Amino acid sequence: MKGCLVEVTGLSKVFRFRRGLLQTEVAELRAVDGVDLAILEGETLALVGESGSGKTTLARCILRLLDASEGDVFFAGEDLLAMSAARLRRARRSFQMVFQDPSGSLDPRMRVGKTLEEPLIVHDVVAPEARAGRVGELLELVGLPREAATRFPHEFSGGQRQRIAIARALAPEPIFLVADEPVAALDVSVRAQILNILSRLQERLKLTLLLIAHDLAVVGQMADRVAILYFGRVVELAPTAVLLAAPQHPYTVSLLAAVPVLQPPIERRSVLLSGDRANPLSPPAGCAFHPRCPAATELCRTDRPRLLEVEAGHEVACHHPGELELNRTSSW
Repeated sequence: MKGCLVEVTGLSKVFRFRRGLLQTEVAELRAVDGVDLAILEGETLALVGESGSGKTTLARCILRLLDASEGDVFFAGEDLLAMSAARLRRARRSFQMVFQDPSGSLDPRMRVGKTLEEPLIVHDVVAPEARAGRVGELLELVGLPREAATRFPHEFSGGQRQRIAIARALAPEPIFLVADEPVAALDVSVRAQILNILSRLQERLKLTLLLIAHDLAVVGQMADRVAILYFGRVVELAPTAVLLAAPQHPYTVSLLAAVPVLQPPIERRSVLLSGDRANPLSPPAGCAFHPRCPAATELCRTDRPRLLEVEAGHEVACHHPGELELNRTSSW
């Protein structure tokens, strides 16, 4: 049985800011709200939800790129949030992040070789005389020629820049990699290439991968498990095949219903969501999804459901799991 590499318990992140004409009113936005999550060694866990659901904030809190407001994060059994600055700096070699937009995450004034060499220097990965060779190996690892080291980021396409960003993340030889919507800013024609690279590297380097996406179609072929996030809360967590075949939460059903089907013979019942998404500054009582849910009852409006196991490995935060079904003729 795989061990747990990352354990998140009760993690919350609250942003506080002033608003109003005189800036006297203090508002709170709870971007992440009491998340419990375990990421197993060597697995690919997909974190899925629409824009604004808290996916990126959760990932940044896990890696301590943002300070969490509450909760705990244990990495390889060590309390990540309690680490000193010096210990955290050493630990960062073990976990890295690939950001969504490679155009914004790569320094346009720095040649690719220097970009890849920088983490080697910071984390003292290889001896100075071996750095050039290691940069070449990293480029080849993501399917780029060694000669790319002499060029600037603007000389590459979006897909090639994302390959460079992946190579930079792999430079310090991490064991845990977070990919934050790595194909969202890319053309459809190159998305599959980047996902294939990540999948191949995950297997070859024995990485543990947290893949963030807003589209279930992106993660269906490479994730071992999927966690669905809504309003900063995990509302469903299951092995990928189980979740795609039998989603239990109405929000998950609506996400699956929105995935385009390429084969005309397949019929799928549409899922109509009533109402608008709630204001994150004043979230509704009870289940955060109830204003949009076709299966909502009075219980949903008053009591917040807890994440409970409905079968082995399948957890759902819903008072009426499985009540809203996806047409079973769909194939994934």
